[in-house]
Amino acid sequence: MEDLRQLLRGLEVFAGELPVFDPSAAPDTPTELFTEWLLAAVDAGVREPHAMTLSTAGADGNPTARTLILKGLGPDSWRFASDGGSVKARNLAERPYAALTFYWPQLARQVRVRGPVVPESPEDSAADFLARGAGARAEALLGRQSGPLTDLAERDTAVKKSLARLAAEPDLVAPGWTLHSVHAESVEFWQGDKERRHTRLAYLRSGEGWGKQLLWP
Repeated sequence: MEDLRQLLRGLEVFAGELPVFDPSAAPDTPTELFTEWLLAAVDAGVREPHAMTLSTAGADGNPTARTLILKGLGPDSWRFASDGGSVKARNLAERPYAALTFYWPQLARQVRVRGPVVPESPEDSAADFLARGAGARAEALLGRQSGPLTDLAERDTAVKKSLARLAAEPDLVAPGWTLHSVHAESVEFWQGDKERRHTRLAYLRSGEGWGKQLLWP
């Protein structure tokens, strides 16, 4: 354990040239700045820059987190999709509130989004499902996410049968598949600095608009 501790302490962070973030020039809304930062991550070659950690909690208050893909932005909202039988769907049914975390290490940038979660329309949810790749749709049609699995062969056989079903019925949509929107109440932008003079800018919802607040590192 001591060797591991020394290894962890010796790992380099904030390597390379980092971008400059001037919070005084930040746009009026967090979705505008998020779009700028996301496109910068794409340009910087960050792998899967649309990946994010979704954190939820059920009725017992115990948090759980997983990494999934951002599906799009709405007016002051961030979208993701979920199977109706998943842990996250059950959490959201009990406590419809979530936090999202994006991290782009090459830029030493992090974005944190918090707010209530609202389901999108069945039509939008179905369109999202049908836009997924065949393998992703086949797996979702099984409706077994997070359930016990006997062995990997069982999984492969079930997915193969589901793919054959999709080939025969390409417009199938998994029951309960839902596109969700996190309607942000707060969005924080964090720019790392080699000397630990990190810059943090929080957007806080104020009525129908947004207020901005610098935060200590």
